[in-house]
Amino acid sequence: MKKLLTTLLCLLALAPVPALSAPVLDGAAILQKVDRNLEPESYEMLRKLINIEPDGKKKEFVLYSVKKGRDKIVALFLAPQSDKGRATLRLGDNMWLYIPEVGKPMRITSLQSVTGGVFNNADILRIDYTAEYKVEAAAEEKDQYLLTLKAKTNEVAYDKLKMWVDRKALLPVTIECYAASGMLIKTLRFADIKDFGGGIKRPATIETDSPLYKDYKSVMLYANIKKRSFPDEVFSLNYLPRVEDLRK
Repeated sequence: MKKLLTTLLCLLALAPVPALSAPVLDGAAILQKVDRNLEPESYEMLRKLINIEPDGKKKEFVLYSVKKGRDKIVALFLAPQSDKGRATLRLGDNMWLYIPEVGKPMRITSLQSVTGGVFNNADILRIDYTAEYKVEAAAEEKDQYLLTLKAKTNEVAYDKLKMWVDRKALLPVTIECYAASGMLIKTLRFADIKDFGGGIKRPATIETDSPLYKDYKSVMLYANIKKRSFPDEVFSLNYLPRVEDLRK
């Protein structure tokens, strides 16, 4: 019996110990948290957009924006004077521009730019990433997550995104935007994390450049973000001439 016990103990000692499998990253859950950490589901905000040309010349725009849910957003131009009163509306993949002098909303596309810089309309009228993209892969890289996102439809401005996310803050650090061909269209860099109050703590600065626009750069500065609820009528073509009323 003693000999049998000794033999069993020896066999157990030699048996391989099963490796503990690493926990699988839930990329979809990470992306949802990124969306909510960047912005509440319903809010108003003030932003300044600055387009910088290769010779250093700058053009600035000030926008008042309101958003509801995952895919409804309106932006009103406050400056410069030449653009004051213009308003844009996005409902999912559909976008319009209202110009007071014209008096009728015009269709615009995600790859166009109402400000003429490196930021396109999809960047300026950004809806939740989870509304447009699904997570193809998620990986850990030191103090960051790397999410590979694939567009859900052909209407999305970028076919694929590579998003580096700060693991602690669950906020984007860098996003590379790619066309369906695999070509890099632009890079977005997030910086200057600021506490806006009301539980909103996010980057106050986004910079972008593109290999398609050599030596051009655009910057988006967030001055204010505040939770606020809006009725559905605000996000309609008929309301575009009255967006200014929301600031009163």
